[in-house]
Amino acid sequence: MKRGILVISHGSREAEWVQLVDHAVSAAASSARLGGVPVVSSFLEIVDGRLIQDGIDELERLGVTDMLVLPLFVSSGSTHVDEIGQAFGLPWVSDLEGDLGTFRVNASVTYGLPIDDDPEIAELLALNVAELSQDASNEALLLVGHGSKEKVFHERWREGLERMGERLRRLGGYARAESAMLLPDEAAGKLRSMQAKRPEEAVIVVPLFLSKGYFTNQVIPSRLAGLDYRYNGRAMLPHPGVERWLERQMVEWINGSER
Repeated sequence: MKRGILVISHGSREAEWVQLVDHAVSAAASSARLGGVPVVSSFLEIVDGRLIQDGIDELERLGVTDMLVLPLFVSSGSTHVDEIGQAFGLPWVSDLEGDLGTFRVNASVTYGLPIDDDPEIAELLALNVAELSQDASNEALLLVGHGSKEKVFHERWREGLERMGERLRRLGGYARAESAMLLPDEAAGKLRSMQAKRPEEAVIVVPLFLSKGYFTNQVIPSRLAGLDYRYNGRAMLPHPGVERWLERQMVEWINGSER
């Protein structure tokens, strides 16, 4: 048996986005706790030559027979997480069929879990938010995630956003935490509703995205144009908490497979 790990993230046309992900994966892979187990960073789309099948092929060329496939996605509500699972032959979460086909893989595959409301990721998000806070007891948080219109995935997004919001509220002592998705377009409506109910509270908008880029820099500000809120656009990367999350998933799988 030879173990190997395939980390899959979405991919982007922005070079910095890809570099931030690669740096986090590389840092996690360099941990002595992995004992030299090979780790490959791959992408769902856009990054030519480094797509999922490329990563599978690279690991199998190294002789890997047992593979952890780790989806580096924000939420289990992402349709991409299910789409990737389908392509590895796993049961479908809904009747929404992905377009990846079936991967060529000989190794035994263990499919990991995305971030969701991981407490360590909540701590790094709390640090991002703290620099915008002046009086937490009179401030509200609005978590904004990508979301989905598909019922099963929409509910998963909703549950994850609510759990993460509660973690952040408790960590920072904020008055309340609400959430909204970009798909469907909920952010502006939710912000207006929050301000109408409690106009005395300042609202801090928290983007739930893996890396800064198009959604954090352009989409969220454009959706909230003309409204009053605090925002710094900080994503989960770059922060070593993501590296630690990756390392923890990898080490737990390695230790479990040795039993």
